[in-house]
Amino acid sequence: MDSGAIRRRLALGLAVLTASGLLAVAAPGEAQAAASASCPGRKVRTLPFSTGTVLVYKRGGYVCAVTVTKKPGVKRRMSVSVQARGNLPVVDEGRFAYHAGPVMVHAGRRCVWLKGRVGQGSVSSGWILC
Repeated sequence: MDSGAIRRRLALGLAVLTASGLLAVAAPGEAQAAASASCPGRKVRTLPFSTGTVLVYKRGGYVCAVTVTKKPGVKRRMSVSVQARGNLPVVDEGRFAYHAGPVMVHAGRRCVWLKGRVGQGSVSSGWILC
């Protein structure tokens, strides 16, 4: 396994642990707010679609994203994906009640492609943040 893959896996693990800790202390009504706070850095994009929103954050060379549903509390199929140009995408998908993610990649100055899905609704950004 090359060092880039190891770094991506470590970054993803850290992001998942951070999100888990935030959700463990949040009340159910606060889970959606916790989802938006689970990525480090400043919010650089909001990608709305019919059933949810992908929130995109950037800090240093890292890009982090979370897909948040418009109807929290009901488990449904959700996913979020972040791909730095030249690398494979990092994906979180499953049946969630509040959000999918966070997922984080080291993009440096490379473009990233983000995707999000909640139920039948989805969004795909194309190459952005170049």
